[in-house]
Formats: sequence, C-alpha cells, structure tokens
Amino acid sequence: MLLGCTAAAATARAEVPVVELRGVVHAVSAAHVVRAIERAEVAQAPLVVIRMDTPGGLVSSMKQIVEKILASKVPVAVFVGPSGASGTSAGFVITICADVAAMAPGTNIGAAHPVSSMGAMDEVMSKKAASDLAAYVRSKAEPRGRDPVAAEKAVLESQSFTEREAKEARLVDFVVKDVDALLATLDGRTIKRFDGSPVTLALKGQHTVVVDMSWREAILATIATPEILFLLLLGALAGLGAEISHPGLIFPGVLGTLCLVLFLFASQTLPVTGAGVLLILLAIGLFIAEVKVTSYGLLTVGGIVAMILGALMLVDAPAGELQVPLMLVVPSALVTALWSLTIVSLVLRAQRQRVTTGSEGMVGMEAVAETDLTPDGWVWLKGARWRAIAEAPVMKSDRVRVVDVSGLTVRVKKEA
Repeated sequence: MLLGCTAAAATARAEVPVVELRGVVHAVSAAHVVRAIERAEVAQAPLVVIRMDTPGGLVSSMKQIVEKILASKVPVAVFVGPSGASGTSAGFVITICADVAAMAPGTNIGAAHPVSSMGAMDEVMSKKAASDLAAYVRSKAEPRGRDPVAAEKAVLESQSFTEREAKEARLVDFVVKDVDALLATLDGRTIKRFDGSPVTLALKGQHTVVVDMSWREAILATIATPEILFLLLLGALAGLGAEISHPGLIFPGVLGTLCLVLFLFASQTLPVTGAGVLLILLAIGLFIAEVKVTSYGLLTVGGIVAMILGALMLVDAPAGELQVPLMLVVPSALVTALWSLTIVSLVLRAQRQRVTTGSEGMVGMEAVAETDLTPDGWVWLKGARWRAIAEAPVMKSDRVRVVDVSGLTVRVKKEA
C-alpha cells in the first residue's frame, strides 16, 4: 500500500500544468499564472506551460508574470496557440522571457510599442517609454539566447512576426501544433534557465492538467471588465442615492451597497483612477443641481460631459479592451441624467406639498366653537374636543380656523 501511494504521488507530481492566459493581461490573469507556477513548484512538476492568446494589457501585470517566470524553480514554457491566436504587446514580452517559447502555425507575436492610457503621448514621453521597454526586453532576450535586435524592433517599430518569421529571427524556439507536440519535442532536451543553469526535461509519458482559476479569481475575472465596473459604480450611486432620498425603501439601499462592495472588489483588479470616480460624482451633483438652479439645461449638459469623461478616465490602462466603450457610456450618461432629474424632482415636489398628518397637518383646518372663546374655551375639531384660544372673541357655534397648535391647545381665528 505504501509503495502504491508513493507511486501515485510521484505520478501526480509529474503532471505538467497548463495555464490558460487568454484575453487582456491584468491583475487577475497575472495572479492566476503566478499561483499556478507556485503550485507547480510545490508539486515539483517537470514543466509549466502557459498557453497564450492575448492582445496585451497592463505593464505592471506583465512584469509580475515575467518576474515569476524568471524566479521560478520549475522551467516555464509559453505556447502561443492554438492557430489564430496571438501574443502581442505584453504577451510578446512574456513569450521571449520564458525558458521555452513556442508558437502554433497561423499565430503571430510582436507589436509591443508602449502606449498611454490617456491617449497619444508627446514625442519625448513616447520616446522615453519605448526606450525603457526596449532595454527591458533586451535584458531578458539576450540571456535566453534570443535575438535582442529583433526583440527591440517589436518595441521601437511595433513590428509583428508570424510563427515562421519569429522562428527565423530566433525569438521563439519551436513551431508546433499543440501542447502535446511541444512536450514530445522537449522530451530529453536540455534547456538553459535564466541564471545559466542547464535542465534536462524528462516529459515522456507525462500527462497535462489544465489549471483552473480559483473561485475568487473566477468572480473577479467575471466582474473585472471596464463595462461591468462602470455599471457597478452607477448602480451603487443610484441605489444609495434613492435610499438616502427615500429612507425605508430598503431594496435600493441593499442593491446600492451590493454594487458598491462589488465595485471595490473589482477595483483591486483594474487600475481605477480617482479622477474618473470624482468626475462621475461631479456629474451626479450637476444633475441634482439642475433641479434647484435655473441653468436652462447647462448643468445637465455639463453633467453628461463630466460623466463621459469620467467613464473614459475610469480605468488607467492603455489597451482598448480595458477602456469603457462609448457605446455604453453615452446611453448610461443620458439614462443617469434622466433618473437623477426625475428622482430629485419627485423629492422636491413632495417637500412642497402641504403636511396632512400630525400637529402640522392641523394648521389651516376648520373647527366649530363649542363654547364662547373669550379668549379661551373649547372647539370641536377632527371629531374631538380641543381646548382653544382665539385671537378675538368668538361666539358659540361660530366657525373658526386653526392657525397654530401647541401641545393639546389650538390657536384659532374666526372665519371671515
């Protein structure tokens, strides 16, 4: 039994984990890759494969993955696949930093020139950013035995490479159709790690296992998109605003709180800017002010512009996939403006209505003098006998009108 358990454990440790890196590279995907490599180190796996199809993403997340690959105790291979996939921008840098770089037929890598999250950079800043990333790429490509000049062109000239061009330029090591073919190609080969130490890979008969995201990463990956993040912020403002203006409704407050918690949770993943959030709050304030200030629509227009700018600035990321699309921003701004104007108008209308309950609601009501009021006496009001004080003498059975209420005494005046 002991020998059987030992053999089973050895087999489990020898499995080759395959980590999917698809879509935009951000904090969630980076954490997923880092966690998979750490688990492979504990299990003493012979190799970790990152199967990639990405348009790029955040530089900070890219560097997090690269640093883990370089420090990993387990060799890491990056496979750009299947056919039709790409590893551009941040994906290109991750690929050339791997111990083994491979691509499937019909794939491409490159186009790694840095871009700004706030639009086009000026010439000096663009040159500085490109030069810095080019040096970063050269410092990782050369120790891997990859052509630093070709790697630099992907950054400085935004050059892209097909799988054949990348192989000829010594940017990748192999062109294979899938992960199984990659493992078969690597079996028995000796590779050089980033620190120069050689490692011989024994992969024959090893099984691959796909590493799934944890429940927390899965939730974050679901809600950590710019569109959902923007809608969660609007939902939080709408729900909490409705609860504050109409205390006791419960549901809007619960919904707004839930949206706020999810927004804060998702903001751990995407680089949310304070300026974007403040502009959206300013837009809500302008919508509310429109009801109280005669601006002939200027405040509403300003609020819509502020919300659009705030949404565009909400996520500090250069990739287009990490920006809130205008197709969502403009309708959302218009709906939010209409909602804010409607809610505030209803609140102000309710505040202007005459009070009909309590002591305040009795002011202005008609009563009948039950006794002479000289100046005090009794009146019949709302089916009850009330002590009353008249401003001028009132005879019994005269009709009077309440002008003030003080405790259980009403102050009245004779009807004209």
